[in-house]
Amino acid sequence: MHIAVDQWRRLKSACVVAMLVGLTGCPNSEHHKQAISASPAEFRHTGDTPLAVFCTTGQVADMVRNIAGPHAEVVALMGPGIDPHQFRPKPSDVLRLRQADIVFYNGLHLEGRIAETLEKLGERKAVVAVTDGLVASDDPRLLKPTEFEGYYDPHVWHDVELWSSCVDYAAEQLAEFDPERADDYRANAKAYRQQLAELDAECRTMLKSIPKERRLLVTAHDAFCYFSKAYDLETIGLKGISTEDEADFEHLDEVRRTIVERKVPAVFVESSTSPRLVNQLIEECRAAGHEVHIGDELYSDAMGPAGSGAEYYSGMIRANVAAIADGLGGD
Repeated sequence: MHIAVDQWRRLKSACVVAMLVGLTGCPNSEHHKQAISASPAEFRHTGDTPLAVFCTTGQVADMVRNIAGPHAEVVALMGPGIDPHQFRPKPSDVLRLRQADIVFYNGLHLEGRIAETLEKLGERKAVVAVTDGLVASDDPRLLKPTEFEGYYDPHVWHDVELWSSCVDYAAEQLAEFDPERADDYRANAKAYRQQLAELDAECRTMLKSIPKERRLLVTAHDAFCYFSKAYDLETIGLKGISTEDEADFEHLDEVRRTIVERKVPAVFVESSTSPRLVNQLIEECRAAGHEVHIGDELYSDAMGPAGSGAEYYSGMIRANVAAIADGLGGD
């Protein structure tokens, strides 16, 4: 039977949607707790290396590269500037996930729109949330924002020490999956954690320069709560934990008053969010008689592009710390 081109396109689109729905399930289903991944030992690798490893975010991919070393080819699903809260996988993304030997993701519902895709994929291959170890141990450092009821704040990588705690868990999962090279993974994890300990100490030293009255970090969305808690700052997001949250204009007015009263010199936009609300805030502060400028761009949910220095986790953190120290500490 002959099918017109436009009919064929509609039919093809319907097939793609059906495939994605089958993999992701209902987006409105209630799922308030972090799912603990099945042990990768159930899908133990018996072939050669390098392993084909697929990760959701750049932060996770950078961690796994440091752990796996030459034993894996690691690919990140979401590149620079991609917002994981709103990311929707294309059919080609789903295909790559299915073709990987093992998949690593952040967890804690950061990847909200593909969480169920990952869980269903975990029924047929090794799929690991690097934050599962924090959840399993009920780590007291995990934050439970009241406005994000039923969920933890997923932005754990902004606390270098907390992110470092995820490294050993990820290494053990990789060791279970590929026991022949387990000693290498554990040794690499130990070396990487030492690098992160040095990075954490560097952050603390740099941020000490900010005067007490200026230690207020205002960003487009509430992604820096772990950062602020770890490094003794206050934080205010113009929107909530997720970039999908709607702006509360009463809240925005309260933020404006706080900035004006405390003479905060800078507010910040993020590489993966729109600057619209921040620009609006600056205009309202100016109308109230206080000049505030936009500090250097922060990397919140995604790392930087190649060549920026922030395409690596350590570079991303250093860039953020330098931007915040300069924006809030300078006259």
